[in-house]
Amino acid sequence: MRVAFVSMLTTHHEETPVTRRTRRTVRYLLDRGHEPVVLCAKWWGGEVVEFEHEGITYRRVSDEPSTRGFASKLPFALRKVGADVIHAVNSPPKHVAAAKTAGRFLRTPVVVDWWDDPENARSGYRRAAKRADLVVAPSETVKTWVREYGAPEERIEVVPGCIDTALVRKRETDERAQLVYARHLDEHANVESFLLSLAELRDRDWSAAVVGDGPERERVERTARDLRIDDRVTFLGALSDAELVSVLKGAHVFVQTAEREPFARNLLWALACGCVSVVEYQVGSSAHELVEGRERGSLATSPQEIAERIVAAGAFDHWAHDEAFDGYDCDDVLGRYVDCYERAVDSYGLF
Repeated sequence: MRVAFVSMLTTHHEETPVTRRTRRTVRYLLDRGHEPVVLCAKWWGGEVVEFEHEGITYRRVSDEPSTRGFASKLPFALRKVGADVIHAVNSPPKHVAAAKTAGRFLRTPVVVDWWDDPENARSGYRRAAKRADLVVAPSETVKTWVREYGAPEERIEVVPGCIDTALVRKRETDERAQLVYARHLDEHANVESFLLSLAELRDRDWSAAVVGDGPERERVERTARDLRIDDRVTFLGALSDAELVSVLKGAHVFVQTAEREPFARNLLWALACGCVSVVEYQVGSSAHELVEGRERGSLATSPQEIAERIVAAGAFDHWAHDEAFDGYDCDDVLGRYVDCYERAVDSYGLF
């Protein structure tokens, strides 16, 4: 199957959950004999229109990542690719509209991979949701957002985030911290809830680590100092998946407090590594979906409750692998995209 991926930005422009999710999907399809082509803003040197890197074909739509310029040129690029299905990321939404216009002319269905959307651009996302032939969401929470934009229930499929479970089995254990928080440290990270819960436990014996980097890191480190727990909290910065897995296998508790999380992939890593996981419920986060109904997971609504759940976690044995999450392996999960493509192709013109 020939799949045209519409993503103005790639991991070569910036590493984000969206660009990494797209790269994993492209790599999966390529390794299984499909023909993915990534239509993006140029990130390579020279004047060539098409560039191959690590087996993946990238095709230039615009020279710079300009929303308007990319959208205006996209239909012409799609016509040259001749794909069986168009896979478009949901942001910016203008690209979905341009892809749909081209798809109607080319008789090609458009599958929109929906991650997140800013609250100040609702009208554009409403059109994107309604015009997609099929929407793929990473969680039930995001599925609800898309449905609220007007997409019919029957046109939305959930394909969760995925991990390489082989890493969990083969990585050595790093026992530097008993309690772990891990996420990009941006305005939605809400690490303060984690640190406040630790301050509640200052009279107990524990060690903690914060994994991640970002614009809020300096402020978060200052908060740890102000709470006088900085001598027991290690800031590890950004780690590779393999490095993170080692830390999680050595930890006993993982705490998830972020305010915005379309899919909590670091929490998934922690659960797969056997961590007892505490999730602070947030309206804009899907993290609760991964722990609801599970013995080694619990919900909290405040730093005080998080502290109580951390203490209660001491009743559980230490695990370094939980086979219950092996079903989230990328080899299993990413195959669902092919099912979505086939469904979109079979149903095209019937909606």
